[in-house]
Amino acid sequence: MSDRVLLKLGGSVLTEKGSRGVADSKCIEGVARLVSQHAGSQVCIVHGAGSFGHPEAHMYSLARGGDGSHLAEGIARTHGAVCTLNAILVSALVESGREAVGIHPLGSAVSREGRLVAFETRPVSALMKTGIVPVLHGDVVMDEVQGVSIVSGDQIVRFLAESIPFTRVGLATDVPGVLGPDGRVISEIESGSQWAVHAGGSRHTDVTGGMGGKLGELLELAGNGVESDIFHVSRLGDFMEGRPHGGTRITGSKTNG
Repeated sequence: MSDRVLLKLGGSVLTEKGSRGVADSKCIEGVARLVSQHAGSQVCIVHGAGSFGHPEAHMYSLARGGDGSHLAEGIARTHGAVCTLNAILVSALVESGREAVGIHPLGSAVSREGRLVAFETRPVSALMKTGIVPVLHGDVVMDEVQGVSIVSGDQIVRFLAESIPFTRVGLATDVPGVLGPDGRVISEIESGSQWAVHAGGSRHTDVTGGMGGKLGELLELAGNGVESDIFHVSRLGDFMEGRPHGGTRITGSKTNG
């Protein structure tokens, strides 16, 4: 089997911080070129919302089930915002020479109290086999308990990686990795270990948990036998090539084999 790569692109690297609904075109074009250079690899991309979607989700309280009087409006506007960013990224990939299609979780995912419990992954796997890059994103989804919720791109990464065998799973972010109390990158974190992390705060609206949310999903993934990496987006080429990227490796507990 050729390399099968699951790549999560943080919303913070794809959008202009502090500017609602503004994409970072230079970064998106650079990512698209790098992915297109690996035509021999099967690639699936999941991206965050950044300034597309987080403000709307916060405004309508969708992570907590939404405002009943404006629920339909909140769902439509939030989904529309994240789909706009998705379309920009898909277009950049196609223009760089790599066929790609957007897949929107709202139509195929279900959560329970904010946790993703069902998602149809078979089309994702089949698309990759044809050479197409499926591009998914964090989204508003219908929830069995609270009616509606927000499912982060990090939750989707965990769900996909547990359902589809990938060669590499990586999160490209705007920081060099997970930082310890001294501000230095922690090179490896084991599932089940006691770790101290200086995740840092964000000045921008994030309804999905920031670095803490990412680590929670990846540590759960590592506990199920799937390792992953967190690295700065500038090191994406190294990750795609399987080279050291200077970031953080999330691994299974060595004591458990």
